Amino acid sequence: MPADRVYNVLFLCTGNSARSILGEALLNDLGGGKFRGYSAVSHPKGAVNPMTLEVLNTAGISTEGLRSKSWDEFATPDAPKMDFVFTVCDNAAGEACPFWPGQPMTAHWGIEDPAAVAGEDFKRRAAFEDAMRFMRNRIDAFINLPLSSIDRMTLQTKVSGIGAMDGSTVHAPQVA
Repeated sequence: MPADRVYNVLFLCTGNSARSILGEALLNDLGGGKFRGYSAVSHPKGAVNPMTLEVLNTAGISTEGLRSKSWDEFATPDAPKMDFVFTVCDNAAGEACPFWPGQPMTAHWGIEDPAAVAGEDFKRRAAFEDAMRFMRNRIDAFINLPLSSIDRMTLQTKVSGIGAMDGSTVHAPQVA
């Protein structure tokens, strides 16, 4: 993969109100202009979860332009060509996705849904902060991969391995 280009990354989930939005915002903030993050879902909720926006704003990360959208927007001929597509919830990982032009590299980076946490605001906020921390760790690992000097098979192994980092909803088998 050429070193002097911007890589497009699509984060997929089923509601596009929390985890995929966190991925989009964090990648755009941390990517240093080398990456462009997007997010979408199979069944948009229609609005970003207010707690998602709150934790991003508290962290000083721009929320401008964030919205809940269908993945159909990214399956059209005039849509940005994706280099990577990451599912961030287990439901989206099991769904039949649209055809992505250009054969992007895919991986599953499952994180528990903070929007599913009920109870007091402090518990809900903590769940969103945890999800943001887990996503930030994954994105930090991803943006530091040597994309221009690594073969596709090794890169696929590495981006898939990032999904098994702390906070993963799917754990790799332990090797003794």
